[in-house]
Amino acid sequence: MNSMSSCKSTRLSGNIAVPGDKSISHRALIIGSLVTGKLKINNLLESEDVIATANALKTLGLKINKINNVWEIFGNGIGNLSGSNHHLDLGNSGTGSRLIMGLLAGSDVEATITGDASLSKRPMKRIIKPLLKTGAIFKDSNNDHLPITIKGSKIPLPIEYHSPVASAQIKSSILLAGLSSTGNTTVIEPSLSRDHTERMLKCFGANISSTKMSDHSWKITLEGLPDLKPFDIEIPSDPSSAAFPIVASLITPDSDIKVLNVCVNDLRMGLYQCLIEMGANISFSNRRQINGEPVADISASYSILNGITIPESRVASMIDEYPILSVAAIKAKGNTTMKGIEELRFKETDRISAMCEGLGLVGVNTIENKDSMVIVGKGPNCSLNGNLTIKSNLDHRIAMSFLCLGLITDNPIIVEDTDTINSSFPTFLQTMNKIGAKINQL
Repeated sequence: MNSMSSCKSTRLSGNIAVPGDKSISHRALIIGSLVTGKLKINNLLESEDVIATANALKTLGLKINKINNVWEIFGNGIGNLSGSNHHLDLGNSGTGSRLIMGLLAGSDVEATITGDASLSKRPMKRIIKPLLKTGAIFKDSNNDHLPITIKGSKIPLPIEYHSPVASAQIKSSILLAGLSSTGNTTVIEPSLSRDHTERMLKCFGANISSTKMSDHSWKITLEGLPDLKPFDIEIPSDPSSAAFPIVASLITPDSDIKVLNVCVNDLRMGLYQCLIEMGANISFSNRRQINGEPVADISASYSILNGITIPESRVASMIDEYPILSVAAIKAKGNTTMKGIEELRFKETDRISAMCEGLGLVGVNTIENKDSMVIVGKGPNCSLNGNLTIKSNLDHRIAMSFLCLGLITDNPIIVEDTDTINSSFPTFLQTMNKIGAKINQL
């Protein structure tokens, strides 16, 4: 696999667009396959993860084409997948693999889902457990890792599931299975996770509601067998990808950038809320709605930051952004404490350990606990040596975070195995260098 190096950069400036939102792209393909008729998708994220989802759907018999940068899907309707012995390789895509399990659970179809070495280490029993209640059959229901073979039910049972964690992937897999049910499917989660599935289903015509309960949990209820109507989808830019150039501009002196057309769904804004509380110069303009999702342009400029304590209640809204937030925290005055983040240990790699280990090599002190992490800020005028090599552990967000850090170290940082960046932000190198970053492919 390839490596990249990043060198000290003097100023980042300009207007850029980052690729389409990863979470919404997966859902556009999967939910789009359930309508009856043809729909078009603009600005689909063409990353390895999303393409893996598209290819899996093609293997299941869906007709999906790309014509002049626009993707077309010819939906088969709800519950209309069939056949057996399908082999679906989802590569590194946790979202694709888990959501497709829900899709399979709602059809009379049998398939085996596999993934790469990284995905094969990630927990899957959290998805299997609720889908078993719908009537889906798993070859080995005690299996917690890929490969997993699932046989779905033409008419799955409607269930009420109390999720132990706020997880959009658990919730979405259950809702996708519930589309084929003759009754109501309900998911109750301790706090509201990303709601892209609910928003998109509602746009397609499903009867779905979200209610906050007296104990602050959330109840999401879907009426089965909706008549999903096709419509063309415009996918906004990904706020998780936008986080990298934005944080880079906050820590690089004299920088001033704008990222266009970013999804600013409240349930994705945890990082930005944290950065603003730390003193970041961040502003939002040109606010509007696209396909039920709020969108805006985000401006950011060099800032003097202060350490803060991030509450556990914010975890679901920024689960993917803790690595790049850790980079911002280096330049803060005082400590930045991140609580309730044990879920980070079950991502593409153990992101708590990976960040603490890598930051230690740069000379940054950290405190690592089972479910928390503290970054000891070195202040805005700190000197960071660099001149080291970081292993990405096949994690795209770890790779991009340390490449952003290299923009402010006195000597270059080399990050190994950067091909994994293609899973979420395939234009990362070009986009960052467009605004003045010095990042090179080795």
